[in-house]
Amino acid sequence: MNSKVWEASGHLANFTDSLLDCKDCKARHRADNLINSFDESAEPDSMTQEEMLSYINENKVPCPKCGASNFTDIRRFNLMLNTQLGAAEGSTSTVYLRPENAQGEYVNFLNVLRSMRVRLPFGIGQIGKGFRNEITPGKFIFRTVEFEQMEYQTFCKEGEDEKLYDYFKRHGIDFFKFLGIGESNLRFCNHIKLAHYAKAACDIEYLFPFGWGEINGTHNRTDYDLRRHQEYSGVNQSYFDEKTNERFIPFVVESTCGVGRTLLAVLFDALEEEKLENGDSRLVLRLKPFLAPYKVSVLPLHKKHHSEKASQVCAVLKKHFMTSYDDAGSIGKRYRRGDAIGTPYALTVDNNTLENNTVTLRERDSMKQIELNVNKAAAYISREISFSV
Repeated sequence: MNSKVWEASGHLANFTDSLLDCKDCKARHRADNLINSFDESAEPDSMTQEEMLSYINENKVPCPKCGASNFTDIRRFNLMLNTQLGAAEGSTSTVYLRPENAQGEYVNFLNVLRSMRVRLPFGIGQIGKGFRNEITPGKFIFRTVEFEQMEYQTFCKEGEDEKLYDYFKRHGIDFFKFLGIGESNLRFCNHIKLAHYAKAACDIEYLFPFGWGEINGTHNRTDYDLRRHQEYSGVNQSYFDEKTNERFIPFVVESTCGVGRTLLAVLFDALEEEKLENGDSRLVLRLKPFLAPYKVSVLPLHKKHHSEKASQVCAVLKKHFMTSYDDAGSIGKRYRRGDAIGTPYALTVDNNTLENNTVTLRERDSMKQIELNVNKAAAYISREISFSV
């Protein structure tokens, strides 16, 4: 986007992290992460740069990589990724990859308002990529330079913002529970030190194996963004309320989720090594059926005798939902493979299928099996994997 957008939004001036280097191993760290990893009860968000450095030195916070406590001074690190746009040398201009999706919705506020003829409150939903010059990418896909966000930006009248803010906080928890994440692994984390645009801010964090990490953010952004874009563009961003004959710049309540982080939390929460009554164990990914990549796996009991019929059954089921076919190894091993990738159902074709058209359907979580007519299998599975919001 045009650099003026990021100047207006405050990103060019404020979108920075505090970093320092270990003098012994040269590893680079974010100061707030370093403090949190040392003491979860500490609140680096409320500290100034000088206070964070003082805390690290006084408590001899160790480097996570080498264990030494020998750091450089803290420096500000800009998270914006920039490049040059232009064909000829000397006539290029600096442009920035967007660090968040929200500004695209704010600069298009009037377009949506006029073309959709909406009235406040209304929201714009969007999913798209963002880019940040991360100094400490890692923890698999938790922190990456390129990532995807999904979000709502809800425009409202001042006075309605606090109610909407509370609604979206609760809605965030309900959404993750809907995806199958246990509520005991979720928590709210209110921001102590607010961003330059925020009246209130709260994260939802998930308890990953590496500790608590943000997967959702809800922010009351007031009228800051629209007011700044009005100031920089010279275009009136106000809304006229026909019922009250008032003209005002709307407040914005933002709710945003990281797609990759949500996926990571769902996978961690669903994966389980289950101990069985016979002393064995199995790896099972207890995904909600509507989230599972494959809904059913079709398994011929014996490849030589049942594969032809199993292939016919698989071809029919594929017309309704994602279906896999597996004829390699024993039936027990094939069950386990389906359990490990989260397939909620396994359909076994055997002699009964050839003789009376019945199949055995096994449910992933309980491992219970039922027999049903093969012609009713698609309808039964479709009903079981469906969901309602």
